[in-house]
Amino acid sequence: MKAVIMAAGKGERCYPLTLTRPKPMLKIMDKTVLEHNLEQINGLVDEAIIVVGYKKEMIKEKFKKKYKKIKITFVEQEKQLGTGHALMQAEKFINGKFILMNGDDLFSRTDIEKCLLHDYAILGQEVKDPERFGIIYCDKKILKNIVEKSENPKSGFANIGLYILDDRIFEILKNMKKTKRNEYEITTAINEFAKIRKIFCEKVRDYWLPITYPWNYLEANVFMLNRIKKTQINGKIEQDVTIKGKVFVGDGTIIKSGSYIEGPVYIGDDCEIGPNAFIRKDTIIMDMVRTRAEIVDSVLMEGVTAKHVCYLGHSVIGENSNIGASTISADYRHDTKENMTVVNGKKVNTHRRKLGSFIGDNVNTGIGTLIYPGRKIWPNLGTLPGEIVLKDKTE
Repeated sequence: MKAVIMAAGKGERCYPLTLTRPKPMLKIMDKTVLEHNLEQINGLVDEAIIVVGYKKEMIKEKFKKKYKKIKITFVEQEKQLGTGHALMQAEKFINGKFILMNGDDLFSRTDIEKCLLHDYAILGQEVKDPERFGIIYCDKKILKNIVEKSENPKSGFANIGLYILDDRIFEILKNMKKTKRNEYEITTAINEFAKIRKIFCEKVRDYWLPITYPWNYLEANVFMLNRIKKTQINGKIEQDVTIKGKVFVGDGTIIKSGSYIEGPVYIGDDCEIGPNAFIRKDTIIMDMVRTRAEIVDSVLMEGVTAKHVCYLGHSVIGENSNIGASTISADYRHDTKENMTVVNGKKVNTHRRKLGSFIGDNVNTGIGTLIYPGRKIWPNLGTLPGEIVLKDKTE
């Protein structure tokens, strides 16, 4: 059997993190999102057809022709004209039953296997904000309809982008028309398919982690971090270091004296932590990071430097960024309300009481920089000493 993984989109709502990489190439601790999903289907399929587009070279270079037992085939979606259009690019490689899945969310093998018990299936999950999603309507576990984003959905059972189909879907796709959003959407074809085939509705039993916005990326990392079962320390720990809770420390990493680490915490390879660093729970530090800062509930990507009395809370810091002395990412509104941030020119409620900053790759902050909650800094930019970042820095 085969899988089709849709990984062609730009991921604009996840800027600035996806300005320098496709969303499926974002790392969750030590594996990219795409690697994670390939892990879940390893042994279930013989071949994965990956539909690429935006920054396709990064995906091709990473995976080449094989991932473990899975043969990798790439097809290109030159123009992003919707999920239905993406699937059409894989038609010549599909014969019979296959898995179709989004490449930029994280799925569980447990849920995929449950779906594979059926000839046809769709996976869904109850959500608190159904207006953001296409909503699945079922009758006795059989799909009746998928309604794309509506203002007043009658259900909270969201379509999350994983299906079991077969090659008969292509006949419907060929006769599709564009939707109001000017796209060829897979849900349009599946609604038609459901009129002639029984498509079973399955609910998530293990996990589904959508990475729509930058804070979702942070949350996905924290979720996976909390699945670490025990402490594993491969690096060097100097004297007078306190470690509490579950902590992973990678090869070649040194934790210097006076540092305090409160798990769960993940620290990758070849890092220098401390002296006197304060690494608090739900922090993910990737490879080659140097820090002696106070950090909580944050992701520091590869090559970040953050020293000299910094505070980074509920934030994501992009690769090779340098966080200047006394930089502070504010993360809590004085009025205690949920944090808002701007995405594509519109205010979005993050539904988080605590939210820090989202900083792209190769950013340099000046000493004493103060960043308001939810603000973003685009890649290759910087701040002046003492600057207060009140709005997103995009140029």
